Amino acid sequence: MPATVKATSDQPFSDRSRQRNDKRRAVLKTAMGLFLEVGYHRATLTEIARRLTITKPALYNYFRNKEEILVECYRLGFAVMNVTMLEIEARGGTGVEKLRALMKSYAKHMMSEYGRGLVALDDRELTGRAHARVRADKRRIDRCFRRFVAEGMDDGSIVEGDGKLIAFAIAGALSWISQWYDPRGGWSAEHVADEMTTRLVDGLAAR
Repeated sequence: MPATVKATSDQPFSDRSRQRNDKRRAVLKTAMGLFLEVGYHRATLTEIARRLTITKPALYNYFRNKEEILVECYRLGFAVMNVTMLEIEARGGTGVEKLRALMKSYAKHMMSEYGRGLVALDDRELTGRAHARVRADKRRIDRCFRRFVAEGMDDGSIVEGDGKLIAFAIAGALSWISQWYDPRGGWSAEHVADEMTTRLVDGLAAR
């Protein structure tokens, strides 16, 4: 099981000198650790507050409810990928070069807390607009994988095939990293991302 995530610094959460944003980040980090450890449904605001050594009412100064915390955790996870996709597009290159860059960044993200949350947590726990927004963000990442695969086929850097199926296979393989990766196992996130990307791209790149 993942280790319990504590506040973002050694400074006590209750310390008045801590800025509000720092405390908010501490709540999110602690909550995400708990969500990954026991699941969103079983996690409680009471336990989040206990791990932060504050009262449950004090927690409401930062978030109104548990769903609001989960929505923000998802937002932070997607924010990293949104920046990554924009940067890759801006750099340009062949389809396989773009795909390789996206795969490596996505693989590394799957080994971070907020990245793991994108696939380890069930977005069906969310309601209404929050659920729709998360599903839209997931589709945006999926479309980016598909687009780079299609570009590679068009420019000859990726072998011809079923682009949609290829994109699903890539995303599925990389997403699974979030389930088995253990930073205590001796492999660095960089090494895992490099190896996974290389092996997967080897089967796609045109010779």
